[in-house]
Amino acid sequence: MSIEVRTTLYFVRHAESAYVEGQERERGLTDQGRLDAAAVAELLSQEKIQWYYSSPYRRAVDTIQELADQSRAAIVTEEDLRERQLSDERVKHADFLEAKRLLYLEPSYAYPGGESGEQAGSRAAAVIERILDTHAGQKVAIGTHGDVMTLIFQHYDTSYGYEFWKCTTMPDIYKLEFNMEHELVQVTRLWQGGEST
Repeated sequence: MSIEVRTTLYFVRHAESAYVEGQERERGLTDQGRLDAAAVAELLSQEKIQWYYSSPYRRAVDTIQELADQSRAAIVTEEDLRERQLSDERVKHADFLEAKRLLYLEPSYAYPGGESGEQAGSRAAAVIERILDTHAGQKVAIGTHGDVMTLIFQHYDTSYGYEFWKCTTMPDIYKLEFNMEHELVQVTRLWQGGEST
């Protein structure tokens, strides 16, 4: 009996980062975020991860940088792994959670200057498909964000949506295993409520 070959992707949602208006790409981690990034590196150090990809946003790169350094590996940044643009930065949402919930209820809807779930999910999933092709049977870490991570998961399993997004933490780690047909076989959460599981 042959053993099924799987490709393992570790999605690492970025650690805590203080919001700075107009600094969506450049803002880094808080002191707590840096401590948690070190904990991420410790937690995943035994996983023998071979490749590292990330959103180009600094907080996502910084969260997996120590882990990549331990492996003496470079992080490849992919523009299409960036966070979903909620709306034009000039648009203010009185209720942020409700604004997000509506986007998940209607995947084709977008606020002015923003992306719909279909748009953001499609461009991010295209990168994941390429990673699955390029690194079949290997282990890959991906520095990511809560919203776009949820949309990627949703691409492979439609049960992922607003409630899942709302329950994710900063940081958070999900281990996804895929078969050679790019079908999602198993999901394991490795970080929960500030503690590894």
